[in-house]
Amino acid sequence: MHETTLLLIEVGALLLGMSLLGRLALLIGISPIPFYLLLGLAFGEGGFVPLDASEEFLQTGSEIGIILLLALLGLEYTATELFGSLKSARVPGIVDAVSNALPGAAMALLLGWGPIAAVALAGVTWVSSSGVIAKLLRDLGRLSNRETPAILAVLVIEDLAMAFYLPVLSAIVIGVSVLQGAISVAIAVAVVTLILYVALRHGHVVSRLFPADEYEPLLLGVLGLTMLVAGLAAQVGVSAAVGAFLVGIALSGRVAANASAVLTPLRDLFAATFFVFFGLTSDSSKLVPMILPALGLAIVTIVTKLISGAYAARRAGVGTLGQWRAGFALAPRGEFSIVIAGIAVTAGVAPGIAPLATAYVLITIIAGTFLARVPDAAWFRAAVRRRAAKAAPGAA
Repeated sequence: MHETTLLLIEVGALLLGMSLLGRLALLIGISPIPFYLLLGLAFGEGGFVPLDASEEFLQTGSEIGIILLLALLGLEYTATELFGSLKSARVPGIVDAVSNALPGAAMALLLGWGPIAAVALAGVTWVSSSGVIAKLLRDLGRLSNRETPAILAVLVIEDLAMAFYLPVLSAIVIGVSVLQGAISVAIAVAVVTLILYVALRHGHVVSRLFPADEYEPLLLGVLGLTMLVAGLAAQVGVSAAVGAFLVGIALSGRVAANASAVLTPLRDLFAATFFVFFGLTSDSSKLVPMILPALGLAIVTIVTKLISGAYAARRAGVGTLGQWRAGFALAPRGEFSIVIAGIAVTAGVAPGIAPLATAYVLITIIAGTFLARVPDAAWFRAAVRRRAAKAAPGAA
C-alpha cells in the first residue's frame, strides 16, 4: 500500500476514534483527555497495532497543538494583566519550585541514579503541563474564574524558568564548560526579555498588522506570527509554548477577539492530536515496572501542587473553593517533563527516567483531569462551607 494512502487511513481512523471517545466523555461529563491518552497507548509502541506511517505527521500536529493552546490562552489576557499577576506570583513561584522539585530529586537519589539524574527528575516533577491545563480550564469553563490568573501566573513562571533550566540541564548532562552553559542561558534570557518587551510596550503595534474583520488574512497572519515566534524561541533554547503565549498576550481588542474565534477549531484539532501522540510515543510494556514508583511520586507531588497552587490563589485574594480549584488544576505534568526526561536519557544519565517520567505524566494527567472537577461537586462545596462555618469567630 502506498505510504500516503496508509497515512490517510491511519489519521482518518484516529480522528474518527477520537470523535467517538470525545462524545463518550461528554456523555459521562468528564474531559476527553484521558481517553485520548489511552487511545494513543492502545496504538503506540507496545500497543495493538503501531501506527508507523502517521507518526511523523502526528508529531508535527502535536507540536502545533501545544502552540495553539498557549496562543489562544494568551489571547484571553492583556499584557498588563499578565505582568500584574507575575509580580504578585513571585513568592508563590518560588514555593512551587521548591515544593515540587524536591520530591523528584529525592526519588532519583533513592533509586540510586545519582545527582545529575536528581537534577533532571526534579524538573520532571516541578513543571505542570501548560497544554493540559489550558485545555482543562477551557473544558471546565473556568477561563474567567478569579483563580485563573493565579494559575496562569504560576504556569508562565514555570515556562519562563524552563528557558534557564533546560540549557543548564543540557550543559550538566553532556559535561560542557561553564562558559558554554552561561552563553546558552544568556541567549535564552535575551530572547525572553525581547519578547516580553514587545508584548508589553508595543502590543498595539503588533495588533495593527492584522485586519480585525477580514477572517482569512487574520487567520493566516496570526497563525503565521505565532508559529514563527514559537519556532525562533525554540531555536535558541526557549520554550515554544512561552513564545506562543506571549504572542497571544501582545494582541488586543477586536484582533484578539476575532483571532480567537477563527483559531479555535484549529486548536481543538491539534490539541487533541497532542494528547493522542503522547500516548502513541509511550511504550506501554516499559511502563509496568515503573508504575509503583511513579504512583508514589504522583501522590506526593499532586499534594505539593495542591499546596503551592492554593497558596498562589490565596495570595491573589481568591476564596477557599478557588484555592482548591487552583491547586488541583496544576496537578497534571506533561510536555516539559517528557522533554527533560529525553535530555537525560539521550545523554545516558539514567535510562529508567524515561519510563518513570512517562508513567508519572500519565498518572498525573488522568488523576488531575478528575481531581480538577472535585471542587465543583455539591458534596465538596458543602464540606468547605461546613469547615468555614466551624472556623468562623464565635462558632460553637
